[in-house]
Amino acid sequence: MRDQVTGSRKARAAGKVHEVNVDLIAVVVAVRDQGPSVLTVGQTDALPSGPFEHGHRSLQSGLRAWVEHQTGHPLGYIEQLYTFADRDRIGDEREQRVISISYLALTREEHANPSRRRWRSWYDYFPWEDRRAGNPLVTSDILEPRLLAWADEADAQATRRERRQRAAIAFGLDGRDWNEELTLQRYELLYEAALIEEAARGRDTNSSSQVPGTAMIADHRRILATGIARLRSKIKYRPVVFELMPPVFTLLQLQRTVEALAGRLVHKQNFRRLIEQQDLVEETGETTGDTGGRPAKLFRFRHAVLDERAAAGTKLPLVRA
Repeated sequence: MRDQVTGSRKARAAGKVHEVNVDLIAVVVAVRDQGPSVLTVGQTDALPSGPFEHGHRSLQSGLRAWVEHQTGHPLGYIEQLYTFADRDRIGDEREQRVISISYLALTREEHANPSRRRWRSWYDYFPWEDRRAGNPLVTSDILEPRLLAWADEADAQATRRERRQRAAIAFGLDGRDWNEELTLQRYELLYEAALIEEAARGRDTNSSSQVPGTAMIADHRRILATGIARLRSKIKYRPVVFELMPPVFTLLQLQRTVEALAGRLVHKQNFRRLIEQQDLVEETGETTGDTGGRPAKLFRFRHAVLDERAAAGTKLPLVRA
């Protein structure tokens, strides 16, 4: 043990021990007129973030402090996402190692008014993820042929077959079903195939082969993909969607919010039946005429469901294309 301590001191003296910094990064989501939106900061597309400092009482308190300082936006619901520490993925040539601890935060539209903050549709970054109007042209006309070309570039037949299979599973090719929860896997596959801007940084790649979708600084789009995948999964077994809803809403507004998050359409009657069967909402006794048709009943989230059942989600009775 004494030799190990001595060796560690010598390494520090020789400058061989690199500093490790911890960054806190927030994926803050609201559902606005343009659909699911993510909070960004600065002149570039970046998620709110800042270093974990000695004065922070905890990781969460540090994250809340940074987000409110950078955007003026206080956070409500948050949960930890994932820890990232890949040095070759952040585009940072500094000697110190950066560990990024990410969080998912949900907020309501009435709290999402812009001031020092910028809200961007998350489909600006992942246009292939929105399938509410069917299979988008970016997938059929751009992604599919370029992914298949990438697969065919492999020297070994087994590798070509494996790449094609991964592309088919991730993007619903060859008649496979689309899985909305594979957001991160799709992004990682495009990164591996060097079809997105982040993968081209520091590489000698052909930029003309890159696919549409706004890039973000460092590894922030990868972190955003992680947040989208988590939320799409979680709305099926926990009622977190109500963190994004106003205090009172119509069942159609609730359906449209779930569809916007999932990037898929759901079957209207089956969706309402599932909501009612699970006792997720209760009537307020009031109606609204803002729907453009006959007055619609207003509902609110029934908070007692959290004490009654460990698993209660909105479910997704999907409309199959």
